[in-house]
Amino acid sequence: MSEDLAGRVTAALNRPVEPEVRAFAERLGKEAGALAVLFYGSNLRTGSLEGVLDFYVLTAGPQVEKIWPRVSYHEWGHTGVTLRAKVATMALETFRAAASGELLDTTIWARFVQPSALAWQRDEAAGAAMAESIALAARTAARLAVALGPETGTPEDYWRALFRATYAAEFRVEKAGREDSILSANRTHFDGLLPLALVAERIDFARAADSVIRPELSAARRARLLGWWKKRQRMGKPYNFMRLLKASTTFDGAARYAAWKIERHTGIHVALTPWRERHPVLAAPGVLWQVWRAKKAANAKEAA
Repeated sequence: MSEDLAGRVTAALNRPVEPEVRAFAERLGKEAGALAVLFYGSNLRTGSLEGVLDFYVLTAGPQVEKIWPRVSYHEWGHTGVTLRAKVATMALETFRAAASGELLDTTIWARFVQPSALAWQRDEAAGAAMAESIALAARTAARLAVALGPETGTPEDYWRALFRATYAAEFRVEKAGREDSILSANRTHFDGLLPLALVAERIDFARAADSVIRPELSAARRARLLGWWKKRQRMGKPYNFMRLLKASTTFDGAARYAAWKIERHTGIHVALTPWRERHPVLAAPGVLWQVWRAKKAANAKEAA
């Protein structure tokens, strides 16, 4: 791993986060017996504690679930504030393999070439392993970016080509231009990252004026990279669909998460019974009926 890229990644992971976020991450990490906890998403950028915080909890040992990560929802009252979090849990060794591009998964390296913070670590060795994994994600993303992008262009041109391709490959709907919003919202993070990752990958490039670069990628290596990508591109939607299907039945705390979302967006309180907690999917029609009736009653009251 390039020392320059290592330093860049380590500094990025050590970015400041709110004390409440670090306390929540420590609680999640210790409860799971984890090695490290990453914090990411829009709340990292804004510093807000509103809404749902996003964490990745990385554990020791081999991966248990074949379809990962395991997703759960948590609420925690801390210093007079109710914190809410969506937590993905998986083994660090699987995270590392996915970040390096060894697995069919595209979500880890595409997500974690974007900003994240090391909110908690068990020890310095765990923190170093986490930094190495994030650097591998940057390298994986960078080599595909120059294979997909133009022969000559700015770093933004290559990142834009990468994110456009990865969003199209995944089973989700994103607004057109999502790749532009990622780059504009995280301009400081991406500034200078691509050249460092290319050096670590031993991909030479020529520099021109106005931050334009020309990667010196042989036709054979480009073909290998595009072949590697096409295999993952074909599997992207089916693989992500399986994850969504699994999450619909194994999302720990799904009922509480749904109830909070409904109340946040409609103002209608949904009572959580033990049965609804145990069977969120089966309970969904009844909950939607309750919300519909409550909205209808509220509209009728306003009309009167």
